[in-house]
Amino acid sequence: MLKNLIWGLALLTAGTVFGQDASKPAGKAKKSFLHLESASFQGGGMIPDKFTCNGKNLSPELNWKNAPAKTKCFAIVVEDPDAPLKTWVHWVIFNIPAKVSGLTGSPMGQVHELLEGFPREEKTTEGILQGVNDFGKIGYDGPCPPKGTHQYYFKLYALDAPVLARAGISEDQLLKLMKGHILAWTQIMGMYGR
Repeated sequence: MLKNLIWGLALLTAGTVFGQDASKPAGKAKKSFLHLESASFQGGGMIPDKFTCNGKNLSPELNWKNAPAKTKCFAIVVEDPDAPLKTWVHWVIFNIPAKVSGLTGSPMGQVHELLEGFPREEKTTEGILQGVNDFGKIGYDGPCPPKGTHQYYFKLYALDAPVLARAGISEDQLLKLMKGHILAWTQIMGMYGR
């Protein structure tokens, strides 16, 4: 029992959440070592200016591995829980095909030096859809805290079915539609201040 508790705490400390949404399992989902990282910033470290409103406002490169076998697609949301009044949503992107293992600035499957800056398209040729963020825009808008240093959580969800929605939905709408379909999720956090 103690061994299992220590193992569980170690895994949560590493930033990976196993199984699925704790409230609603998606069938008999096995535990997954879903892992998310970025070549653009270190997890727990500072996010460079070019990914913020003080720079080029590019989305950072994100890549992942170890998705559950039954994954049909992925979704990503980026949140700032330190924003005044409410958790501020910076990005809503979903229906990322299961064969995709990362988001870059280049079309999927093409080799390109540019790793950052996912296009602001509502829908890509791969069928990836983007929702509206709390700036009222489609796509990614980076950290832009009014003052102080904030934490920015990049959350990746592995889903057992595509999200039946159009582009332009909010994070709240996406989370409701994903309920009961989350096989696993994980996150990385970056910080930014001004």
